[in-house]
Amino acid sequence: MTIETAVIIACAYFIAAFVKGATGLGFSTSALPVLALGIGLKAAMPLVIIPSLVSNSIVMAQAGHFHETVKRFWPMFVATVPGLVIGLVVLDLVNSLMAGAVLGVVLMVYGALTLWRPGRPVPEKLQKPLAPVMGFATGLVNGITGSQVMPVLPFLLALRLDPKRFIQAINISFSLSSIVMAIGLSKLGLMTLETVWISLAGLIPVYLGTKLGGIVRSRMDAESFRKLVLIMLVIFGVILIGKFALFHP
Repeated sequence: MTIETAVIIACAYFIAAFVKGATGLGFSTSALPVLALGIGLKAAMPLVIIPSLVSNSIVMAQAGHFHETVKRFWPMFVATVPGLVIGLVVLDLVNSLMAGAVLGVVLMVYGALTLWRPGRPVPEKLQKPLAPVMGFATGLVNGITGSQVMPVLPFLLALRLDPKRFIQAINISFSLSSIVMAIGLSKLGLMTLETVWISLAGLIPVYLGTKLGGIVRSRMDAESFRKLVLIMLVIFGVILIGKFALFHP
């Protein structure tokens, strides 16, 4: 590994952990654009697994309501697994530039929809039948792009959960996806011993970024910061799509 690559990875970890500390979500989604631009999406995807699981565990322990959340959303969590497996099969068939462009579209849609925040909640009678559909779709998108937020995050926002239950539900989804992703990437030969050691070394900037993000969260207007982060994700998405348009043969 070159010094330049190590710096890119450390910066991506720090930025993503900062966002995680400030907002409670978004480690993989924030880290992947920086890593993908620097080393390619396929090489980047296994590097976010361990730091993401560690940051998720910390947030889940703080949020509470674990058993209650699993009982309510288990069909969504279970449906994520087959979607993720199919997504990983598709990933193995496409080139990294194409996968990066898909990730760019996901980030743009996610950022735009979350900035807009549709005002109408999901009707109660549709919540149960929609949950496994959202889980499967999230797994599919996650497998192809490495992004864990679409469409589960907008779906959970539309349920109008209180903050702690929302954070618990989204991070259980993130953690389950990360575990299945680690197994799938190992089968594809992308998750290696080297990536594990790099990820473990990266826990230092992850810890520092999370602590700093928490300090900022306590001092800054949360809504303004949320909008700034979402705008950044949209910009990253545009860059990844532009990279595909420029370099795809």
